[in-house]
Amino acid sequence: QVQLVESGGGLVQAGGSLRLSCAASGRTFSSDAMGWFRQAPGKEREFVASCSWNGGNTYYADSVKGRFTISRDNAKRTVYLQMNSLKPEDTAVYYCARAYSDQAGNHEYEYDYWGQGTQVTVSS
Repeated sequence: QVQLVESGGGLVQAGGSLRLSCAASGRTFSSDAMGWFRQAPGKEREFVASCSWNGGNTYYADSVKGRFTISRDNAKRTVYLQMNSLKPEDTAVYYCARAYSDQAGNHEYEYDYWGQGTQVTVSS
C-alpha cells in the first residue's frame, strides 16, 4: 500500500510562487515515476508534470512549461512542484500520483496511487 500526502497549497496573488510537496509512505518510492495533476472547479482533472524515478526525465503540460518545476528527493521520499509566475487559471486542487513504472507521462492510467489533493488559489 502507498500513501501520498500533499501539502503547501494556499492563497497567493497572481505572479507569486508556491511550492507543493508530496510525501510518500508505504511501498517503494525511489524506483517509481511520480506526477502532478490538477482539477479546477467544473473541469476534468488534467496533467501538470511528471518525473522519472531519479528525476532525470521530466515532462510538463504546455500550460505550465517554463513556470513550474517538478523535482524529487528519494531520501526524503518526497516529490515537489515549484510553481512560479502563478496565474488565476492555475487555481485548482493539485494531486500527486505514483506511476506504475519508473517512467511516466501525461495519462492518468499510468498512475495507480493518488493523494487527497491540496488547494491552490491564485487571486488576480
